[in-house]
Amino acid sequence: MTIRTQEEIVTRIWALRANSGDAFGFREEVLVEALDLDHAHQVIAPRHSAEWNQRADHESYARDYLRFAIGKIIDHRGNSASRSVDKLGELAWLLGRDDIVAAMDHADYPMYGAPKVKAFADGFGWPFLDDLDGDGRLSLARMADGQQCDPPGCERGCAD
Repeated sequence: MTIRTQEEIVTRIWALRANSGDAFGFREEVLVEALDLDHAHQVIAPRHSAEWNQRADHESYARDYLRFAIGKIIDHRGNSASRSVDKLGELAWLLGRDDIVAAMDHADYPMYGAPKVKAFADGFGWPFLDDLDGDGRLSLARMADGQQCDPPGCERGCAD
């Protein structure tokens, strides 16, 4: 996969800042790690240059982060799941997949963003695993359809 150009990434970071479209900086974090040092200097303060690391393989990171995001959905972690959706959306953009960004934007957010994360996985053709908890009732697929994870009633916090 080909990632966006350095100039496109810098422009997107400035646009996110101008529109307050990334209140907690999760999207920007993904983007800054895609920049080389010269371009990173355009968007990070010099005092932070020592902390900056460039990520080399964004596709592997996206695959790993998808698994992480699914874990946050299964664990009913609201804030972490929201952060995961933001980061996955930015990874899709970074990897040049505007179709996936649009699918994620179109998907609803119930059940800890499961429909959005499923749109990401489906767009790349990567597995969206239907992991089950110990008693076999927790269903990620149900959550992606906007339903409770456990048909009799979720004890972890999700609701229809």
